Amino acid sequence: MRINAVVQARTGSTRLPGKVLRELGGRPVLDRVVDAARAAHGIDDVLVATSTAAGDDAVAEHAAALGVGVVRGSEDDVLSRFVQAADEHPCDAVVRLTADCPLLDPDLVGLVAATWRSAPEHDYVATTLVRTLPRGLDVELATVPALRALDAGATGYDRVHVTSGLYGDPGRFRCLGVVVAPAADDLRVTLDTPDDLHALQGLVEALDGRTGWRSVVSVLRSRPDLVERNAHVRQKSLAEG
Repeated sequence: MRINAVVQARTGSTRLPGKVLRELGGRPVLDRVVDAARAAHGIDDVLVATSTAAGDDAVAEHAAALGVGVVRGSEDDVLSRFVQAADEHPCDAVVRLTADCPLLDPDLVGLVAATWRSAPEHDYVATTLVRTLPRGLDVELATVPALRALDAGATGYDRVHVTSGLYGDPGRFRCLGVVVAPAADDLRVTLDTPDDLHALQGLVEALDGRTGWRSVVSVLRSRPDLVERNAHVRQKSLAEG
């Protein structure tokens, strides 16, 4: 069973334009996400799915320079972009990652992939069904047949949010949640605003090369000043970029 990681990336963020190519700890954010996907056990290929908008030429060029496959499709119909990725790079399931999550843990990506491989009758496996991780560390996997079935009839919200039509219809799609302990879903390490970037810069410096979700949580629990830097930021919707 082949699993591809598809990194959803674009530059048209309304709150922090070009965020996926911003420098964080001396490296572009997109590089960090791609490296995490590459390091995850059980991932067969890593792709970057961006749009055909001229503003995303830089994303496509940078991804190609990193040596990963690039898929370009609709800017707003993100679901179609994922189906296109499966068309152009055939696989049985895709792990959906977003390029505004620079501290992704390869072990979590591998855990979700391994969970599905052990229970492939499920259409959707994710850490988001019961949130126990900080925002920005979540991982979702969807089977290609389920995405194609969703693509055939999804409209509006479900085309932007990609997987919402799967977990929103458990009577039609079989869903399986992955949780961690202790829960840390009150924390946030995603990149949406300048204040987020400021907080992440402090966090990366404090991590001092350590990786993994446990290290991230440990540092944030011991450094409330880092948490406070972006505590006021409202979680964006995917439609906002």
